[in-house]
Amino acid sequence: MSLHIIPFENKYASNFKDLNIAWIKKYFHVENKDVEILENYEESIIKKGGVIFLAKYNNIIVGCFSFLKINDFTYELGKMAVDENYQGKNIGQQLIQFSITYAQKSKWDKIILYSSTKLTHALYLYKKYGFIEVELEKDLPYIRSDIKMELKLNI
Repeated sequence: MSLHIIPFENKYASNFKDLNIAWIKKYFHVENKDVEILENYEESIIKKGGVIFLAKYNNIIVGCFSFLKINDFTYELGKMAVDENYQGKNIGQQLIQFSITYAQKSKWDKIILYSSTKLTHALYLYKKYGFIEVELEKDLPYIRSDIKMELKLNI
């Protein structure tokens, strides 16, 4: 398998948006916060200190994820998606492994994420890589979020 995880460039904006819209529509509905982040990724993610990465498989963009900055040492793993046609090739696992390594090299204390208990495969992967469930706060930006997880790093 020829998978490369590459930094985001503006030319991949539609890939980032389309990958995320596809999985969200499959399981839920697109919320205002999704539109805000995906259409204004520069303002919502990059200019706030976050980053976006893409998975390139045989020169085709097939996956993505982002880190949204919470503070200097905590980032939210979000907008992770793998094209349905490329699932089952361990691309999601490689994205998670890459994200953890990136966070460790960046000397962050922890990664948090919000998900849904409806996404059993995703939750299995998060747990496999050490994420644990933590208390979910009120007033979340997404209706679909019913679980919060975190991974403590560099301890």
